[in-house]
Amino acid sequence: MSARGGRGGSQWAAAGQFPGPDRPPRRGGAARGGGGADKGPRPRRAALRSRRPSAATGSGTERPGPCRCCPWSRVWEEAPVGPRPPAMPWSVRWVGGGGAQSQKQCKKSSFAFYQAVRDLLPVWFLEDMRTMEVFHWEDGGKVSLYSPSEALLYALVHDHQPYARHLLTKYPQSALAVPSQSFSCCQASAPHLAMAVRYNRVRVLFRILKAVQGFPPGDRAGHLDRRGCSRVEGGKTALHVACELVRPECLLLLLGHGASPCLPDGAGNTPLDTLLQQLAQAPAVNARAKLLCLDCLFLFVPQDVPFAMKQQLLDNRQRWQDLLGESRYCCLVGLAPPSLFVGAMRVLIRTISPEHFPEALDDLPLPHFLKPLDLKLES
Repeated sequence: MSARGGRGGSQWAAAGQFPGPDRPPRRGGAARGGGGADKGPRPRRAALRSRRPSAATGSGTERPGPCRCCPWSRVWEEAPVGPRPPAMPWSVRWVGGGGAQSQKQCKKSSFAFYQAVRDLLPVWFLEDMRTMEVFHWEDGGKVSLYSPSEALLYALVHDHQPYARHLLTKYPQSALAVPSQSFSCCQASAPHLAMAVRYNRVRVLFRILKAVQGFPPGDRAGHLDRRGCSRVEGGKTALHVACELVRPECLLLLLGHGASPCLPDGAGNTPLDTLLQQLAQAPAVNARAKLLCLDCLFLFVPQDVPFAMKQQLLDNRQRWQDLLGESRYCCLVGLAPPSLFVGAMRVLIRTISPEHFPEALDDLPLPHFLKPLDLKLES
């Protein structure tokens, strides 16, 4: 068989070589039409090592660990520690779907793709792997390629912003589709928004929200107000997660792009309840960021919205006045209307369409707490 006649055999997988037009001949070690021994060109994998990009520096944050509430997080927990696997399982294409050997090869293949995204390799390289070379094992003995949705989850976890941008630009619908059961414990909706908030990937979240704006209204609302798995995530929306983890930037982006601040989670708590529970924790930690989130919510929550914590605020007035300040407290429990300042800000916010949020904030006379803090989002 010629050098271009096949997609690569197990002997080349064992050598750790990627398929392509420059791989060596399959048999005999001789070049096409030649009689002498030829070791072939330098493997693509070895060539790429010399120009592999390093992780972005100067981010100021450490990458968080895996989200342990999702079943696919065991990929991180069970991943072997040590050097990069030397081979890619090209022969998995010809192995039957139910065999143990096929499952083992899929595990090696999927971990190699995980490592490549983690190492922030170039987008073209990752897409070649995803579309032609790597597989993952589905429950029920099915061998599957990685979908754009599953690749975007990896890009979110490792903050691979160029790869996330590529997936959202080229495959906006399929990149935000529901992933397979191996990647999500609940098949009701896609978890990308909540995952971006959980890992505090603000810029990727911004691009997801911009992609969602191009969806039909029903699909858009389904993504923005998606509830998490009731068993594992407690039915929380992305707004609940932003309030629980105190992410002011994520909260403002979600609210500005149309996420509903009134939806309850599985326990009946609104995002406002979740934030008040965080404020009530002792000892007080990160109080300034929590109050910043509360001020953002004030601008989007209707004045008469019901919330479960209201009776606790009334029963412990002095304590909550100390935590919130008198003006916030009176506004929350209905003892006083919102100030003229808050009312004016609500009107100004409504003049900004989601398509121009948050860029249009710079054109409005808004206070500092309404601006996206240290964000410098690219158009």
